[in-house]
Amino acid sequence: MYRLKSLHTRIAGFVVLIAMMLAACESGQPGADEEALEAARANVDAMSREHADDTTEPSPAAAVIPERAVISQTMAYTEVDDELIYGYFSAPADMFEPLPAVIMIHEWWGLNDNIRAMADRLAAEGYIVFAVDLFSGKVANTPGEARVLMMNAIEEPEAAEQNIRAAFEFVSTTAGAPRVGSVGWCFGGGMSLNTAQLFPNDLDAAVIYYGQVTADTEALLPIGAAILGIFGANDSGIKIKSVEEFRDSLRRLHKTFDIQIYPDVGHAFANPTGRNYHAASAEDAWRRTLDFLDQHLTPDVSN
Repeated sequence: MYRLKSLHTRIAGFVVLIAMMLAACESGQPGADEEALEAARANVDAMSREHADDTTEPSPAAAVIPERAVISQTMAYTEVDDELIYGYFSAPADMFEPLPAVIMIHEWWGLNDNIRAMADRLAAEGYIVFAVDLFSGKVANTPGEARVLMMNAIEEPEAAEQNIRAAFEFVSTTAGAPRVGSVGWCFGGGMSLNTAQLFPNDLDAAVIYYGQVTADTEALLPIGAAILGIFGANDSGIKIKSVEEFRDSLRRLHKTFDIQIYPDVGHAFANPTGRNYHAASAEDAWRRTLDFLDQHLTPDVSN
């Protein structure tokens, strides 16, 4: 029987495994080609416009109390330039058996209190949640700071890939998750799609909240994960034309996907700290997210 105490013991020993894990990571992976990198840079500029008047101050809507008790812990899971990187682990407090896991990827603000609150909220639904840090411990407080952090991350795709691989190793091996998904918002939404590309045969589900997508069928072809895409019709940063082309490519490739475009809302409509927050659409998107993850991450025990 997989016991909570056993999980805690394995987590405590995880830092010892970091050096071994890093050595096992594939080396010499090619970075993004110049066209993709230019698109990513343009996306940074678009996000700068979209978030120009936003703040990171929590709003009452962000203070959602998890529906069941969770355990949470900040822990090291990889390193960059000889510095340990710490993520945020959350799981149901009454967990006694392996649960499916979700790799959570932050917005362009970084791994802040809002993302940790979302990790706890999702963990309360019955998941191991590991919120990664792609900004090496830095958190933005202004749009200008966020722009610099996001640009640094997209300029070093190999570091981001190593980071995501380390998180996947943690939830799948150390935490023993039988199935793994990803979810991200804004910058993290695009990274959630990248996670599906990094693990074409192992990731089971990917949720993309208004993140950068592609219609490149060659890039999408290997993906085996089911995809849920959530977008706003009035998003001037993530153009609806690009979303429609992404959807059409997934359809041609016969992928498992669900693309939801919410009318009359803009970018980051699900972020309660932003000026575009739309409560009704955000709650509907969250319900769809939970239904999607339940469908694709919860093992069918009826057979």
